[in-house]
Amino acid sequence: MTPEKKRMIAIGAGAAVAIGVAVALAVGMSKSHKDEEKMNDQPPGLVFNVNDEPAKLDPKKTLRCYVSGAYVGELTLAECAKKNGVAAQALDVGLDDSGNVVAAPTGSLTPVPGAPAVTSADPSLPVGGGEVVPDTAAGQGPTAACLRYSGNQWNTLSDNLSLNQCARLLYDGRCVTPGSAQYGRWGEKTLRLVPKRVEISDDNTTFRTLVEQGQGCSVR
Repeated sequence: MTPEKKRMIAIGAGAAVAIGVAVALAVGMSKSHKDEEKMNDQPPGLVFNVNDEPAKLDPKKTLRCYVSGAYVGELTLAECAKKNGVAAQALDVGLDDSGNVVAAPTGSLTPVPGAPAVTSADPSLPVGGGEVVPDTAAGQGPTAACLRYSGNQWNTLSDNLSLNQCARLLYDGRCVTPGSAQYGRWGEKTLRLVPKRVEISDDNTTFRTLVEQGQGCSVR
């Protein structure tokens, strides 16, 4: 065998060895990556929930504060409560329509309307009222007229509903922002929707919780 042929054989053998090593390394790297956890499978970061109770919020975090319906600046929850002359737990805290974190006394941005004198049919409902889901949870009980306050007037939804039916018809699936409220009537009692709950008043002034809203602002 000539020296030239020997050199060619040696070069070919070296190339084959190099290709084999490269293939082995590629397979090893592929296997190691396959065992790694994918980035997209990682859980998302922590999300700040503005619907938490005021006591759970960061006491040093500032939010938009309202006093007597007026915006007074960016304050901590304690400072806002002091400005309003109430405890921090008496403030509604959450997001306003623009996505800002705000705090305001319950219903302070929507004062209680006067009791109805003359009522009219709600223009958003067909004549005779809307469909009402049967009130199976409340069972037998007293019934009365159910009204909604909108357009600066009281509008009759139905003349003969139980309290539970009226609350559901008025507020099931409806949400309000902190400090805001929606009002209704059941007979001689005033109903009020505020964040997370429906309240009731016997004197149109002092309110107590009637029912808590569930997921999606549901009323059951």
